[in-house]
Amino acid sequence: MFSLLRLANRVRVCSHTQQRMLGRTKVTDAAKFRTALANLPSTQVTQLDNGLRVASEDSGAETATVGVWINAGSRCENSSNNGVAHFLEHMAFKGTAKRSQANLELEVENLGAHLNAYTSREQTVFYAKCLSKDVAKAVEILSDIVQNPTLGEEEIVRERDVILREMQEIESNLKEVVFDHLHATAFQGTALGKSILGPSKNIQSIGKTELKHYIDTQYKAPRIVLAAAGGVDHKELVQLAKQNFGEMNSIVDAKKDALDACRFTGSEVRVRDDSLPLAHVVIAVESCGWTDEDHVPLMVATSFIGAWDRAQSGSVNHASKLAVASAVDGMCHSFQSFNVCYRDTGLWGIYFVCDPLTCEDMLFNVQNEWMRLCTIVTEGEIERAKNLLKTNMLLHLDGTTPICEDIGRQLLCYNRRIPVHEMEQRIDSVTAAKVREVAMKYIFDRCPAVAAVGPVENLPDYMRIRSSMHWTRL
Repeated sequence: MFSLLRLANRVRVCSHTQQRMLGRTKVTDAAKFRTALANLPSTQVTQLDNGLRVASEDSGAETATVGVWINAGSRCENSSNNGVAHFLEHMAFKGTAKRSQANLELEVENLGAHLNAYTSREQTVFYAKCLSKDVAKAVEILSDIVQNPTLGEEEIVRERDVILREMQEIESNLKEVVFDHLHATAFQGTALGKSILGPSKNIQSIGKTELKHYIDTQYKAPRIVLAAAGGVDHKELVQLAKQNFGEMNSIVDAKKDALDACRFTGSEVRVRDDSLPLAHVVIAVESCGWTDEDHVPLMVATSFIGAWDRAQSGSVNHASKLAVASAVDGMCHSFQSFNVCYRDTGLWGIYFVCDPLTCEDMLFNVQNEWMRLCTIVTEGEIERAKNLLKTNMLLHLDGTTPICEDIGRQLLCYNRRIPVHEMEQRIDSVTAAKVREVAMKYIFDRCPAVAAVGPVENLPDYMRIRSSMHWTRL
């Protein structure tokens, strides 16, 4: 009997010991674990000696996207060379010092990869989508086309014709046309007022000298981010960057290369064409730059206004009052709110397409919603807008290419990659009172910029539009 009791005590002691060993010794362990999970996969950033930054996110996927993000676009141009950044984007795939155009295209095709590029007002991007095992080859190809383009005279002449045809095609895309007009009037007399493609007279005169000068002055290591997402090892990517981009020019004259401030002007431009079936209208106010603390509340405000398209909606049961009015009363065919950001300024507004005689009614409802946003928007409405914003943000980051683009853009805009959970916290912290405060700052009683193309006779004159930017009952 004594032996059985002693054995039972030993078992009890062992059980307590095991529980102490298996139990957490610190309360903070769970919090640290949650924080670690929230940052996976993490974005690793390394800066080379010449100032070029390398950033990657390794998800372990079988594919990868790797690209070169350059902090230079049409905003860095002047009146005489406007369009050179976009022209250079076209020339990048037309051969290099060691690859002809045919060899380049064949090499990329044999890898099963895809090369692409685009130019915006503040950035130029070259990127490749490939298998993860071919990242090294993709980096070498990108390095070659960025640093060693041939810029042959025959290719320049050929691409000049291609760009002129592209300009003609864009003229039929009225959304692109009306947004170019919006920038031209909102930022008139400044670099942001210029179009990305440039005027046709510049395209006719741009040659190898202008292209080479733009590369020498703008394509410098401190302005470049080599970004990658997917099956990418960061240490290997850093070594590849040193091998392929380590000799890039690192000298940047901060004073000489500083961008001039772009002044916003409340104004309008109308291109009346009654032969067109629908009116395309955009109205916007000046917003803030990427790094301003008001950026997130303005994003929530954009989500509150939302977007709607008659072709995609089969019901009038919408949370958005503007969408309900559009669906029930047939005021427009579609509308889309937007918040376009640049380094130090931006445009916040709405673009809509409507029948010729509904411009006035649609604009009245738009401005009425803007005034509600400034004065009486509720917590419930803002909560819906925040949920929609977070959903769209997460859906946008689906795939290696959107993630790579997010990394490159954020490194140029914020000098770091903002984790998704941090952005969610920023969105969650926005209240209805904050949105009203920010809306009063940027929207209420401000002079808007208006651009309209098509049968816009019914659109109110500018002074009537301006007078509707406030409520006198306040």
